[in-house]
Amino acid sequence: MFQPGRLTLGVFFPIEAFTGSNPTMRDQEALARRAEELGFAALWFRDVPLLDPNFGDIGQIYDPWVYLAHIAAHTRQIALATGAIVLPLRHPLHVAKAAASVDILSGRRLVLGVASGDRPVEFPAFGVDWEARGAIFREALVYIRRAWAEPFPEIDSPLGHLAGADPVPKPEGGTLPILVTGYSQQSLEWIARHSDGWVMYPRPPGIQRMIVAEWRRATSAAAPGAFKPFAQSLYIDLSDDPEEPPRPIHLGYRLGRKYLVELLATLQEIGVNHVALNLKYGRRPAREVLEEVGQEVLPLFPGAEA
Repeated sequence: MFQPGRLTLGVFFPIEAFTGSNPTMRDQEALARRAEELGFAALWFRDVPLLDPNFGDIGQIYDPWVYLAHIAAHTRQIALATGAIVLPLRHPLHVAKAAASVDILSGRRLVLGVASGDRPVEFPAFGVDWEARGAIFREALVYIRRAWAEPFPEIDSPLGHLAGADPVPKPEGGTLPILVTGYSQQSLEWIARHSDGWVMYPRPPGIQRMIVAEWRRATSAAAPGAFKPFAQSLYIDLSDDPEEPPRPIHLGYRLGRKYLVELLATLQEIGVNHVALNLKYGRRPAREVLEEVGQEVLPLFPGAEA
C-alpha cells in the first residue's frame, strides 16, 4: 500500500454513486473482491456513528469494526484501512482490542486511520466535550500504543486507570500502522512524531505540493531516515469520455480518464503515496468506473509490483 516514490490507489466504501445521505450498500462484497482482483491497494472504511442530515452522508452505514470483519472474510490480500476511527468517541481499550482482532483475523491487513472528529452534533450524544477532542485524541493514541506494546501495562490516564489486567489480543510486533487524518487538532510536528503516516484532504496540486514538502520536513526532523507516507482522498466523477477536461466537484473533479492519469502522475511526482478514491458523486455506475480505473489506470501506477 505504501512505498517510497510510488503511488497506489484505494477505494472508499460504499463503492457506489448515490444522492443524498444513504447509499444502498448493494453488491459491496462482490465489488470489494473485484477491486482486489484488479490490483487496488486498499479498501477504506469510514467511522460515522450518527446520521447528520446536514453533513452529507453516513459512509458505509454499518459499524466500521463489524463491516471490516465482514469484508475481511470476503477478501484475501487487499489492505483494510480506516478513514478514520473517531478516537474521542470510542474508548481506547475498545479501539485497541477491535483493531488487533481485525488485524489478526484478516491476516495482518489493517491500517488504522484515526481522527479527532468533525461532526459537532455527535459529541453531546456521547457525553464528550467537543472543545476537548484534541486533548482526548492525544491521550487515546498514547493509551492504544501502550495497550498493544506492553504486557500488563500500568496506565494512569484521564481516559482510564489500567492495572493488573492485560488488553488482549495484541498485534504481531506490538503495534499496527497508525495514520492520522487531517490535523486532528494537533501540530504537524506532533503528528510526525506520533503517527506512521498522514492522510490529508485533496487540494489543488500546487497547494498539495507545499503540504507534502512540509510533511517531509517534519518527518525528517521527527524520525530521520524513516519513511512515513502521505495519503489523500479524492472524489471523482469519471466521464465516459476519456478526453473530458477536469471540472471541480466537492473534494475532487469530474474528468475523463486521460486527465485522471495526468492528475495521479502529478500527485505521484509531488510525493503522494496513496490516493483513496470516493465514487459517491459519479454519474456512471460505480462498477463501470471501478473496472475502467482498474483496467486502464492502475497498470500505469504499478506500486504493488515495485
